[in-house]
Amino acid sequence: MPVVPVRHPGRWVAAAVVVVLAVMLVHSLFFSHVVLYGRRRERFEWSVINHYFLSSEIIKGLGLTIALTLLAMAGGIAIGVVLAIMRLSPNPIVTGSAWVYIWFFRGTPVLVQLLFWYNAAYIFPSFSLGVPFGPAFVHFDLNTWLTPFLAASVGLALNEGAYMSEIVRAGLISVDEGQTEAAQSIGMTRLTALRLIVIPQAMRVIIPPTGNETISMLKTTSLASVVVVAEMTFTVEQIMAANYKTIPLLMVASLQYLWVTSVLMVGQYYLERHYARGSVRQLPPTPLQRLRRGLLIRPGRAGYGRFADVEGIPFVRDSND
Repeated sequence: MPVVPVRHPGRWVAAAVVVVLAVMLVHSLFFSHVVLYGRRRERFEWSVINHYFLSSEIIKGLGLTIALTLLAMAGGIAIGVVLAIMRLSPNPIVTGSAWVYIWFFRGTPVLVQLLFWYNAAYIFPSFSLGVPFGPAFVHFDLNTWLTPFLAASVGLALNEGAYMSEIVRAGLISVDEGQTEAAQSIGMTRLTALRLIVIPQAMRVIIPPTGNETISMLKTTSLASVVVVAEMTFTVEQIMAANYKTIPLLMVASLQYLWVTSVLMVGQYYLERHYARGSVRQLPPTPLQRLRRGLLIRPGRAGYGRFADVEGIPFVRDSND
């Protein structure tokens, strides 16, 4: 009996609507014009965007944004790992102190914390390192030492540490307790088992939300403009105040954030793929492997050699071959 495929007219209608909306969006972005004060100009002024996209001021601001993101995430991850281990400690004082830290930094706005650290020298003009309640060996003058960039880095790292601690703790408790018991049964200490057995398995759970936090941190660094850090948003605001090209310069900032976010997403994908090796039988294909699969495999054919799956698993031959 002939097989008649089921028709889905709704899918074609939805696809047509999406295509029309996409064409309208592209036309509005690149080909539409507007008349303002009797002058006809491009709606988004792509000439202005092209002029400022790779300008030295924007590139310098982007560099500070990336540096601030890396410092804040490195500090946040380090603090988060320590706090997560403290939360899982059997000592109630250690657990309680970690909980208070997380409660405070998650309960206050990031902007308030940045402003506090920016003005910390008003409360602590100087601080010293030495024996508690005894002699001090090193003295620091916060008025000269605590720069706006350092204040923003410290504020973002301390705030991020509270969120990262919960992410790391979720990854640690996702590993079966029998793994730790088995490691201790062969003589490993609790910290050794945590470092060699538990954390490598927990990374599969930790990596996805950590990647999300990194991308979120990239955009959160725009708050550092309030404490006079010349990152991307601050630089764009300064240029806008000089030439009043608000929309084009906001587009420049958006495009810069977008390409950095895209790179971070690719890195997150490969990290997830790396740490999934022990949990799946076959790793998901990379974008390059998917492209090779689409180019090298002929639809409707099966076999070996150049028609084989890019992962090395041959297709079952057809009985007519």
